[in-house]
Amino acid sequence: MPRVYQVNDAAAVKSVCILRLSALGDATHVLPLIRTLQRGLPGVAITWVLGKGEAKLMEGLDGVELIAFDKKAGLKGMRELAVRLAGRRFDVLLQMQLALRANLVSGVISAKRRIGYDVKRGKEGHGLFINERIRHDKHHVLDVFGLFAEPLGLHQDAVRWDMPVPQADRDWAAAQWPSGKPCLLVSPCSSHVLRNWRPERYAAVANHAIARGWQVVLCGGRSVLEREVGDAIAAAMPVKPIDLIGKDTLKQLLALLERAELVLTPDSGPAHMANAMGSAVLGLYACTDAERSGPYSDRRYTVNCYAEAAERFLGKHPEQLPWGKRVEFPGVMDLVTVEDVIARFERYCADRGLG
Repeated sequence: MPRVYQVNDAAAVKSVCILRLSALGDATHVLPLIRTLQRGLPGVAITWVLGKGEAKLMEGLDGVELIAFDKKAGLKGMRELAVRLAGRRFDVLLQMQLALRANLVSGVISAKRRIGYDVKRGKEGHGLFINERIRHDKHHVLDVFGLFAEPLGLHQDAVRWDMPVPQADRDWAAAQWPSGKPCLLVSPCSSHVLRNWRPERYAAVANHAIARGWQVVLCGGRSVLEREVGDAIAAAMPVKPIDLIGKDTLKQLLALLERAELVLTPDSGPAHMANAMGSAVLGLYACTDAERSGPYSDRRYTVNCYAEAAERFLGKHPEQLPWGKRVEFPGVMDLVTVEDVIARFERYCADRGLG
């Protein structure tokens, strides 16, 4: 049975492999841990096995070997990873994903110390692939990830991202809308459809922002759903937004998020990417708990209806639910009202002296 970690001499750690395949938002939560390792273990060789999209997001990350793993490749992908890592043995594996697929993938990574989650959070055979556990503490995902530094004798007492963004992508973002007005960047879709808000509600908030003198910009990926949602939002707006849906790369999206005054989005990758780039986030939460997976640095402008959702759809208080329990039911996001979101928008304006 895996033991609770015992702190070892940090100087003995020369190589660390991190396994966290998904998702884009969680990849941003791993980055502060990497900065903690780099600060506390100078010269340590860090390898990160992550998803293909996440690898594109983190491309150019200093001091880290990125190994992109195709999450759809199944056994073929595992064999390819085994071949790539053949003959390598890491001092430490940080097994930071609980899904069965990730647990199986970890089996092809050779490491003396295999550090994973505590018993309460462990699931899907996680305990079979590790020999040490972090302690059970913290609630927000980023803070829990930070606990993986402790078995190595380190503490994540500072949170730093320094996301790698080429200047060319910042230049592209700078050309997408004129300066002079504060920008509300709307990223309306999550990869989990039930987390998405209604287009007409986004439009109502966007119309309010425009009436207050703001520029509104839409962004999103290239899926049919994102295109349809963007079109529905624009159709309900007398003054049309700047539409960048499907027109950017992941690096360009980081630059767009950095340039925005405020980002309106549900629990999604862009919420955490925006936070990592230093922008304020007006998050929309009901399926998930913003205190666990909301924008880490500042949740003053986030609407969190998770407690109400848990009671209405599951008949339980949030404290009675397992860590990470989702309340994904049709209509759950309707608990987030336009009035609540506009109130958060106005709070942001007041805090920043914007009228």
